[in-house]
Amino acid sequence: MEHVTIAPSILYVGTPVALLATENPDGTANLAPMSSAWALGQVVVLGLGPEGQTAANLAARPDLTINFPAPDQWRAVERLAPLTGRDPVPASKPRFRYEPEKYAAAGLSPAPADLVGPPVVAECPLQLEARAVVVRHDAAEEFVIVEARVLRVHADPDIVVPGTQHVDPARWSPLIYNFRHYFGLGEERGHSFRSETPTMWPSAPSKGL
Repeated sequence: MEHVTIAPSILYVGTPVALLATENPDGTANLAPMSSAWALGQVVVLGLGPEGQTAANLAARPDLTINFPAPDQWRAVERLAPLTGRDPVPASKPRFRYEPEKYAAAGLSPAPADLVGPPVVAECPLQLEARAVVVRHDAAEEFVIVEARVLRVHADPDIVVPGTQHVDPARWSPLIYNFRHYFGLGEERGHSFRSETPTMWPSAPSKGL
């Protein structure tokens, strides 16, 4: 296989989209989309822009919810994309507009969380309640890195293997951000030797809005 050397402006090689709900200074909820997230055990690491309302909120109030939409919910995510909870709008976001009612603007519904103040997104099939334990700048000091400990997980019963605590990968497909385009997962090609969820039924579409 031959390769060429390239210099892409972004490196979003395919990561899940998440909607982060955090608490504003006045007690209302801010909702923001992001696509730089990965999990290690019960900790989720998030990469955020330093001038967004989400980073400011987590530096002062560490509770949040991390909500994962299904592929056919990409339009709701995109409705959030040009919005910011910062007023005035930061100079680094000239294409954004201030919007305090993010849930309504996206056509989504807040629902109470069990252990944290910020609400979950009712329509998202997978919801995590979490608390930020580390909020710091990245190595290049261009972004904010958040390490959030997951406190509770909520899942649509349709994506859970019956009688277990496992999300069924044959029925759950996250929304993937792939070089600024939205995708879902394709057919299963195989599974890890560590998998505890061998395929039990044919793939089924995820619920949408």
